[in-house]
Amino acid sequence: MDATDTPQRNPFPALFNFRDVGGLTGHDGRTVRRGRLYRSDSLHRIDETDREMFTALGIRTVIDLRRPTEVARDGRVPAYDGLTYRHIHPEHDDWAGIPYDPQESLPRWLADRYAALAQTGTAGLAEAIGLIADSATAPVVVHCVAGKDRTGIVCALTLAVLGVADEDIVADYALSTEASERFSAWVAAALPEAAQPPRPYLASPAEAMTIFLTELRAGHGSVEGYLHRAGLTDAQLTALRAHLLA
Repeated sequence: MDATDTPQRNPFPALFNFRDVGGLTGHDGRTVRRGRLYRSDSLHRIDETDREMFTALGIRTVIDLRRPTEVARDGRVPAYDGLTYRHIHPEHDDWAGIPYDPQESLPRWLADRYAALAQTGTAGLAEAIGLIADSATAPVVVHCVAGKDRTGIVCALTLAVLGVADEDIVADYALSTEASERFSAWVAAALPEAAQPPRPYLASPAEAMTIFLTELRAGHGSVEGYLHRAGLTDAQLTALRAHLLA
């Protein structure tokens, strides 16, 4: 990834992890198109003042990966005219019930959570990537709460299918650590009584995504092999490459 491929500046002041996934190099030296796929933390914080920017980006579809309880608690993206909202919940255990020991390897702990999500949330992950593969839904923004874990997995699998090198997929994932730090600072300033989230909720160590991708391939032969078993067809993966690669 060179300087020309760095993510564009986040245009939404109420968000901390919004960015364009485009600009990376995929199959045959082709570039992942900008302005087709965005990733973000939760969009519930934006409001009508952001309508003009949403319109400027041309976003047609929002894929919300949060739990139903998270949607009920925080709300959803505004129902802008022409915007399709899809709530897709990849089934997975609540991390709150899986304590993290600071003596543990954080990348290993996160990679284990990602592997569990890939196993139990297969249908949801396939549905999300199937939507991204449909050019009629683009531009798409996919998000969860922090925009780093569930969103990170969907984006990593998508970029892998596009032929993006693991080092670039991992670098994109790791950008979320800085975003989480900004979010943490905002919480401390805006909600001084609120407890800071546990460390795994804020960190995106590169090694975690490297472990996840390596072990997923070891178990399924390839990312495409995993997605085929999840229910995606060759036609969908071909369509994904056709409209997201320049």
